[in-house]
Amino acid sequence: MAVITVAKSAGFCFGVDRAVKMTYEALDKYPAVATLGPIIHNNNVVDDMLRRGARIIDNVSELRDGECAVIRSHGVSRSVYDELEAMGNPYIDATCPFVAKIHKIVAKHTAEGDYVLIAGDANHPEVAAIVGHCKGNCTVFEDDESLLNFFRTKYEKLGKRLAIVAQTTYNILVWEKCINALPKDDPNIMVYDTICHATQVRQSDADELSKRSDLMIIAGGKHSSNTVKLFDVCRKNCRSYHIETSDELYTLDLRNARSIGITAGASTPAHIIEEVKTTMTEIMNEDNMNFEELLDQSFKKIHTGEKVKGTVVAVNSNEAVVEVGTKHTGYVKLEELTNDPSLTPADVVKVGDEIDLIVIKINDQEGIAMLSKKKVDEQKGFEEIIKAKEEETVLEGIVQSVVKGGVIVTYAGVRVFIPASQSGLPRNAELDVLLKTKAKFVILEVNEGRRRAVGSIKAVLKAERDAAKAKFWEEAEVGSSYKGEVKSLTNYGAFVDLGGIDGMVHISELSWKRLKHPSEVVNVGDFIEVYIKEMDKETGRISLGYKKTEDNPWDKFSAEYSVGDVISVKIVSVTPFGAFAQIIDGVDGLIHISQLANKRVDNVKDIVSVGDTVDVKIIDVDLENKRISISIRALLEDNAAEAAEAEEAADAE
Repeated sequence: MAVITVAKSAGFCFGVDRAVKMTYEALDKYPAVATLGPIIHNNNVVDDMLRRGARIIDNVSELRDGECAVIRSHGVSRSVYDELEAMGNPYIDATCPFVAKIHKIVAKHTAEGDYVLIAGDANHPEVAAIVGHCKGNCTVFEDDESLLNFFRTKYEKLGKRLAIVAQTTYNILVWEKCINALPKDDPNIMVYDTICHATQVRQSDADELSKRSDLMIIAGGKHSSNTVKLFDVCRKNCRSYHIETSDELYTLDLRNARSIGITAGASTPAHIIEEVKTTMTEIMNEDNMNFEELLDQSFKKIHTGEKVKGTVVAVNSNEAVVEVGTKHTGYVKLEELTNDPSLTPADVVKVGDEIDLIVIKINDQEGIAMLSKKKVDEQKGFEEIIKAKEEETVLEGIVQSVVKGGVIVTYAGVRVFIPASQSGLPRNAELDVLLKTKAKFVILEVNEGRRRAVGSIKAVLKAERDAAKAKFWEEAEVGSSYKGEVKSLTNYGAFVDLGGIDGMVHISELSWKRLKHPSEVVNVGDFIEVYIKEMDKETGRISLGYKKTEDNPWDKFSAEYSVGDVISVKIVSVTPFGAFAQIIDGVDGLIHISQLANKRVDNVKDIVSVGDTVDVKIIDVDLENKRISISIRALLEDNAAEAAEAEEAADAE
């Protein structure tokens, strides 16, 4: 039996899907709608629009009075917008945003006098539209050979800067060759990688799948540029066929194909991909299924509200397509896949996944079943919520939104309300700081009838703090060192979080210097190394030390200075009874007013000022009380005595 695999990124791209939806919305809103060319290169979709009343026109002049025009995802030239404005008809611009970005790039560069090179098919409507925004100041090239020819024959004569863009559906492999063919380190060449990411992924996935397949089926319009490029990518690796509908499969040679890959262009709806896969499966398994089995499957029914198992067969930007074992094609919209708006269908499921689903709507006439994975997840999740309430389990979820009075956290698909009072934040704090963050919480209340739950982040934080405190008091000892965060400052010290419990470093313990405020040494938010000096478990008070014994300036002083030493000091403060002078960093000495001069001093400021450097003599040291007396007078007296002795010695000679 052959293994059939659908490429991860097959089918509708963002721009095409957007254009199709906008066209159908226009058909619902306006009495008459005309599209400027086929809205996409897919006959099934276009035929359905024609049945709904749409017309296809080639130019603006064909519009009827009051008819709404729809610009397709390929975009149009600047001149077409001008014609629409002149006609006065309403119009809807369904240009793919990625194409519109190219229009802005080329319009800007040509306005600045630059020349534009466009990688793509000159006959493709997207490329024609890009050219229409260049005001003729451009060249379209097909491949690396064409690009090289331009540089050989025209670049030097041009004398302009170059801006290079690519058609959004351009072959990524050819684009890489073009980039490699460009002159290196030329500041006048600006390259914009404008190939649509979805196109790149689609081509890359197709390339990878075709390398491990015996045969590839590429579904999409015969005139679809990106589908043709997918075909070109695949046929280099294995036998490949480009088809528009599943009926064409019966005409193909499928012999000797043990592994078959399926991909599709950006204009191919998911139901076409599903039809191709289903038909291919039926063809390959004809000999393995008897008539009774096929008949049983055709009559199998599913009902709204029923729980079913489905196998994911395709994933696009808006939904997942699943097989549910009936003739219905199952669709699971993004909003029915997950509660998380930041996720895409591909983030939730992948092709081949078997998932539980609930049927939310059936259309037997069209063979469509709308399904929900989210409802199954919510059922399972709510069972977990009830169990967590009974067992007081701590859960973890993402804060999805801020609502009146609190926040909503999702867990296993269930929305849990956390009141502001249980958020763990201070009163009147902005709840927005919690948005999109992970939060641990416990369940406080459960209303099974209304499927609602109330939780608390605060209770978890308190439990964690209590556990941290208990562990701290169990292990802490005087002298133990910790690395903690400075949480607050006061005039008398700094409070440090040791991990669930706070201790205080008194200002005198922050530095060997005299400080006016703790902020001279630490700031809130700093992480510092502290040690326990004293602790009282009954009162919960912890006194911490910060300054290091090895940095004690008094030890340095006692090792280097003695009574009688003459030193230079700097005056750091002046008082009515004397002046304090810095001997070394962290050690000051007092020059008493009586020691300032060898005469009576009435005002200290008459002799010294803050900032002065003076020579003094150490006359007393009290290390126990950390007091040092120094004297200018003693030094003056010593100098006078030496001078007298010298004079006496001179007289004696």
